[in-house]
Amino acid sequence: MASSPPLPGKNSEYREAQYWDERYRHALDTAPYEWFGDFEAFRDLLEPELQPQDRILVLGCGNSALSYELWCGGFPNVISVDYSPVVVAAMRDRYAHVPTLRWETMDARALSFCDSTFDVVLEKGTLDALLAGERDPWTVSLEGIQTVDEVLSEVSRVLAPQGRFISLTAAAPHFRVRHYAQPSYGWSVRHASYGSGFHFQLYLMHKGRELSLAQQALGARLHAPPSPPPSPHFLQDSDREDFLSAIEL
Repeated sequence: MASSPPLPGKNSEYREAQYWDERYRHALDTAPYEWFGDFEAFRDLLEPELQPQDRILVLGCGNSALSYELWCGGFPNVISVDYSPVVVAAMRDRYAHVPTLRWETMDARALSFCDSTFDVVLEKGTLDALLAGERDPWTVSLEGIQTVDEVLSEVSRVLAPQGRFISLTAAAPHFRVRHYAQPSYGWSVRHASYGSGFHFQLYLMHKGRELSLAQQALGARLHAPPSPPPSPHFLQDSDREDFLSAIEL
C-alpha cells in the first residue's frame, strides 16, 4: 500500500517548486496521486470536448496518470509540463514505454510554446495549488490575482482559435468564474459538477466565443475595491491534504 505524500509545513508551500521536488523525490516508486478524482470520475464530461487529433497540453501534471489515461483513451498527442524537474524525470521513466507522450519542465506562468500551439489545455489542481497561500476566499490578494492571470494569459496565448481550456478544481463558481471571466482571454465559460458526496468542478473555456453579460460583470468585480463579506471567513493552515476542498478559490 502506497504511503501518504509528505505534507508541507504550511499551505503556502504548495506554491513552491521546492516542495514538489521533495514530494516527488520517490515518485517513480509510488502510485499516482490524483487531485479531485481520477480519470473515470470526470471522463463523461471531458471526452465529449476532445477530438482524437487534438494537440493537448496538460499543465502541472505532477505524478497524475491523467496524461497516460488520455493516451489510452485514444488521444495520442499529449504534452505534459510541470515546474518540478524531479517529477518530470520520474514521469519520463514511468511512461518510457509510450514514447509519444512528452514531458517537459516548464512553469505554467511562462510557457515556451509558440502561439496557437494547442487545441486543448487541461489543468487539474494547478491553479488551486498556486492560490494555496490565500487566507480569505472572498478577497483574493493582488499577488494571487496576478498569478492566476499570468497562467490564464499563457493558456489563452498557446490555444489555437476555437481551442478549449478545461480546468478541474474544488473551487465553486462564485469563487473561480471571476478569474476565468476576463474579456482579454477571448473565451466563453461553462461549468459542470462531478463526483459523489463532495462535488468537484469542471470549467470549460472555449476560445473565440463570448462571455455572457453576467459573467463579464462578475469578472469586472475581481478588480473592484474590496468590500467586507457578509460573514468574514479566514482560513487557517490545514494539516490535511484536502485543504483545497476548504479554500475554494
